[in-house]
Amino acid sequence: MAAISYESALSMAESLSPEEQLRLIEELKVRASEGVAPEPQHSIMELCGLGKEIWEGIDAQEYVNNERASWNG
Repeated sequence: MAAISYESALSMAESLSPEEQLRLIEELKVRASEGVAPEPQHSIMELCGLGKEIWEGIDAQEYVNNERASWNG
């Protein structure tokens, strides 16, 4: 099959009915995803300990007390 330009393909797709356009979108999605590697799955546990150096040397209760005190203006 001869290659066609994006503009030609878009023009042809616009001539389809809305139902046919949706069918075309689904078919293109399936075909395009066949060559793409799946995204790796991640776990929320990978975030464990992230940024802990920011809190180093800060007393948790003192921090909470200061935050609560700031609410009262």
